[in-house]
Amino acid sequence: MKFRPGNVSGSARPGRGLLAGAAFAAAATLLSGFFLAGAPAGAAQAQITVYAASSLTEVFPEIDGSPRYSFGGSNTLAAQIRQGAPAQVFASANMSIPRQLARQGLCSKPVVFTRNALVLIVPSANPAGIKSVYDLRKPGTKLVIAGEGVPVGSYTRRILGKMNLKSVLSNVVSNETNVREVLAKVALGEADAGFVYATDAKTVPGRLAILRLPARAQPNVAYGICIPTSAKGNADARAFIHGVLGKAGQAKLIAAGFLPRVEARVVVPVEKATPKHNKKPAKKRR
Repeated sequence: MKFRPGNVSGSARPGRGLLAGAAFAAAATLLSGFFLAGAPAGAAQAQITVYAASSLTEVFPEIDGSPRYSFGGSNTLAAQIRQGAPAQVFASANMSIPRQLARQGLCSKPVVFTRNALVLIVPSANPAGIKSVYDLRKPGTKLVIAGEGVPVGSYTRRILGKMNLKSVLSNVVSNETNVREVLAKVALGEADAGFVYATDAKTVPGRLAILRLPARAQPNVAYGICIPTSAKGNADARAFIHGVLGKAGQAKLIAAGFLPRVEARVVVPVEKATPKHNKKPAKKRR
């Protein structure tokens, strides 16, 4: 089945304004060597199409306002690329989806360009009285999460598994197609709670209460970017990714609440053991 113009539609629902996300995302990754190439200095940049995860809706246009963007669930965008959608860059909210495309010969080897974390959100009024993730076990709680194939939905289920809370899935009233739909339902009071990225929760100040999750339960939320095979050799696509990975692009991601693309490692100094001397002391001569 070939991609037909118009198949990529917005994820926002009528009347929800900024709360709902935007359409299907566009973004792409590329091989490490591509980043070094870049675009010729002073060259005019043609408009490219970037498919990107909906959690990047605000920050990507701040990094580069010239591309045509399509935001949505990473799994939905990948399906469009498989059908021949004209994307020059693909940015996913996980690494597994672009890696699958790479194994299928549909995009370049993805690289990590940023990271994120999950939080639990409740409406600011909090009618269900949810004060921690464990309160989701209350009967009748209306929990909304993303579908299992959506990165944030997969991350959500991992967290619940790590915390032995899979039983709360019985309180799920809706599985959404992307993180912005989860955000919108909770912010509008249509659900008692939902799991979203920390960066998404920041986009609707005053509408939500944010409950942090234990660090031990957090999955490795790494975002991957690649270049679809149909756009291989596209200098503008390489230039876009170069900008995302560059100092200015990374600074804007950090300012938006994203985490550094390379996780900091804490090096614990190890004291060298004092060598033991097993030799017996020499006998004194009489």
